[in-house]
Amino acid sequence: MLSAIRSYLLPVVELYMLGLKVLLVQLFSRRFTLPVMPRQDGKVAIVTGGGRGIGYEVVRHMARLGAHVIIGGRDEQEGLAAVRRICEEYREAKVEFKKLDLASLESVRQFVQSFKERDLPLNILVNNAGVMLVPEGRTEDGFEQHFGVNYLGHFLLTWLLLDTLKDSGKCHHFSRVVNVSSSAHRIGKISLNDLNSCQCYSAHAAYCQSKLAQLLFSSHLHQELQRGGFPVSSCAVDPGMVNTALYRHLWMPLRLAQSIIALLLLRTPAEGAATVLYAALSPALEGECGGGYWANGCQEMTTPPTFEPQLQLSLWETSLQLLRLQ
Repeated sequence: MLSAIRSYLLPVVELYMLGLKVLLVQLFSRRFTLPVMPRQDGKVAIVTGGGRGIGYEVVRHMARLGAHVIIGGRDEQEGLAAVRRICEEYREAKVEFKKLDLASLESVRQFVQSFKERDLPLNILVNNAGVMLVPEGRTEDGFEQHFGVNYLGHFLLTWLLLDTLKDSGKCHHFSRVVNVSSSAHRIGKISLNDLNSCQCYSAHAAYCQSKLAQLLFSSHLHQELQRGGFPVSSCAVDPGMVNTALYRHLWMPLRLAQSIIALLLLRTPAEGAATVLYAALSPALEGECGGGYWANGCQEMTTPPTFEPQLQLSLWETSLQLLRLQ
């Protein structure tokens, strides 16, 4: 009994203490300003969760630079509204919405099949969509929601699009995979025997695990691509604590407090998108320089588990098995 209580409460305390630390760092740190990025004419990008928040700002900026951007999202009404707003702002914008539910592996496969039928290149994939602290539940395929949406859905999407990314990349013009993660990965723990958090469910622990899994995947993918000599890079980005709907499942008193301090301490979606856009577009991150973990415009070190080759490989192989890709 005491062990179960401890397993539930410890991640809660750790996550909120980490959140407080991040807020203080944001308060006293200079916020990263995105430099002027080159035109992206002729490039094609997919941004998951691009209908609002950070994803919307990423799509908006890429479209302004001339990229053809496809929003992959679950909410069709929200996605189409985002397309209308961007096209009203930039009349020549090439932006569209396509249905993509990351909680459904079949939806991911249908999205990729529809995209590939158009024979378009793919230069940038931004894995941005996610859920945070949602009540215990399962995806359509039976996976815990944080693990299924934040990690497995994006793993499958990236895997199925890898050939197109490789074919679209060129020397000095690599294709890029940008995984939007979180500082929460620092307190995450990977339980290879309980990835669905069945033993003792904690939404806080499940969220942190999914974010650590994203970093392990991003790092291992980059290494595999470099070893194979493919013109594709993979990196992870922490956008910081941003004023978006992601926090809607916070404990009620904290949600009220969050709404009060949002304007003072949280970054705006445009500020949160800055490092994501830098990782996706900056010429300074070409080739091997495009890997790693980025926050506030700088490459940062992450926690030791992120660098464990055996953990990376074990999670990679387990994911392939779960997705029946082997």
